[in-house]
Amino acid sequence: MLIWLNGTFGVGKTQTAHELRRRIAGSVIADPEPLGFGIQRMYPPALRSDFQESPWWAPTTAAILRDLRRRHTGVVIVPMTLADPERRAEIFGVLREDGVDLRHVALLAGRSTVQRRLRRRLEGPDGWAMRSFSSVDTALRDLPAEETFATDALRLPEVVVGVGARLGLDLRYSAVDRLALPWRQLTVMLRHVR
Repeated sequence: MLIWLNGTFGVGKTQTAHELRRRIAGSVIADPEPLGFGIQRMYPPALRSDFQESPWWAPTTAAILRDLRRRHTGVVIVPMTLADPERRAEIFGVLREDGVDLRHVALLAGRSTVQRRLRRRLEGPDGWAMRSFSSVDTALRDLPAEETFATDALRLPEVVVGVGARLGLDLRYSAVDRLALPWRQLTVMLRHVR
């Protein structure tokens, strides 16, 4: 199975992905963002733009994920915002043609919820994540209901359990899991600060 966790910037994809990886034995995270940054860095600053708009990002991401699915026997978790329907169709089409059991879940949350989550990451209201919120949120809310999961009133364990239920996985948390969660969340956040 390949789980593509979609959502606006700041909705909680990375935290959810890391909790899923911790709870699903043998799973790995394959984050296409470093690939995108690498593609950007190959161009001079004047020619850089959103790496997803590069003609190389989508086909390279699809090829790497296809190769990973062939070589890794466990679940692959991909936390990546993918709002453009054509780009999504390109990547998902390649994977599905290759027989990948692709599960797409878009985490949704309202503007105020995302702003609150971004403040925890010390990102201001004028940052790139909030500037792109409306267009990405609108695009993802057009997805079929079975591909979306509302997270506004939920804490991370509830999101993980809910996503797991969508995927047919029992990922309930024990009391010990919940006690250690704040430390794990802080660790993940610090590793992903840009």
